Amino acid sequence: MSAEPASAPRAAFFDLDKTVLSTASSVTLARPLLAAGLLTRADLLRSAAAQLGYVLVGADRRRSERVREQLSLMVDGWEEPRFRKVVEGALSTFVQPRVYREAVELIQRHHDDGADVVVVSASAEDVVRPIAAMLGADEVIASAMEVVDGHFTGRVARYVFGPAKADAIRALAAQRGYDLAACAAYSDSVTDLPMLEAVGHPVAVNPDRALRRTAVARGWPVHHFARPVPLRTWWTRPLRVGAGSAVVVGLVAAGATVLRRAHRAH
Repeated sequence: MSAEPASAPRAAFFDLDKTVLSTASSVTLARPLLAAGLLTRADLLRSAAAQLGYVLVGADRRRSERVREQLSLMVDGWEEPRFRKVVEGALSTFVQPRVYREAVELIQRHHDDGADVVVVSASAEDVVRPIAAMLGADEVIASAMEVVDGHFTGRVARYVFGPAKADAIRALAAQRGYDLAACAAYSDSVTDLPMLEAVGHPVAVNPDRALRRTAVARGWPVHHFARPVPLRTWWTRPLRVGAGSAVVVGLVAAGATVLRRAHRAH
């Protein structure tokens, strides 16, 4: 009797902000970055002003590029190791209480089912990576900024947003041998529609109005996460970083947050 052929590897791809976390990762880190002296209140006001423009007049690529550039310049000159230390020190106090318990349980179910878990985010890799490790994720796909001699230069090397998320997922699938038709993806925003369309099992989580309409029209599952609570027990798994992962970061997450707000407003 011949053995059945092994099935192809599978993965579950999770957006981070408003999908796994109840808010944007950049928002959770504002206080610790202020306390560390990396951000000033003037920086926050400038960022808020840029975001207000998106909310009032909507989002397009030109405006998103402008805000992204402004936010990346805010980190110009920061020491990457210092930034990473602030992020890691903020996990238990500022990040864990904002993780949806439903997301953690879903991640565990995917692992129990033999699938890899990949966090896919427009946020900074130095922000996403520790959170992903805390969640037990196997891989990270995130935005990248240039680092020279241990300092951020303020130049964006890679922005993983919109169609770029889908491109990165396909590249990682080719590298790992994932059968995308058997993979799942989770997001709250219509801006992640390309990522959701790249897999065979797309799921909308707390979706904005545009994504909800699309999900209902296409018969996609819609999940409602509502329990962002501190978890007493966290597991850790080795976090593999392959060619599909981002290398370095900045605070470009706020750009993605702005786009989400604009889509929710229209």
